[in-house]
Amino acid sequence: MSVAKQFGDNLSRLREQAGITQEDLAFRASLHRTEIGLLERGGRIPRIDTLAKLAGALEVEPGALFKGIRWESGDVRLGRFKAAGRG
Repeated sequence: MSVAKQFGDNLSRLREQAGITQEDLAFRASLHRTEIGLLERGGRIPRIDTLAKLAGALEVEPGALFKGIRWESGDVRLGRFKAAGRG
């Protein structure tokens, strides 16, 4: 699973639910409009400050942007990202 892709899907879905364009979201979050496109396509993972700006601009909790993203810690083996809801 690609964390960047899942994050981008979540961002796109939440933006569309808010009924705003990428340009509107960029303005509200004080980001460049091309940054929104990169994030939605999974071409980039946001920094924590960018995450906070996006959540605020969308008026959602930051956790909403992590839907379907879950970290599985490791015991003997290394941890890894795992699709949420799968065994």
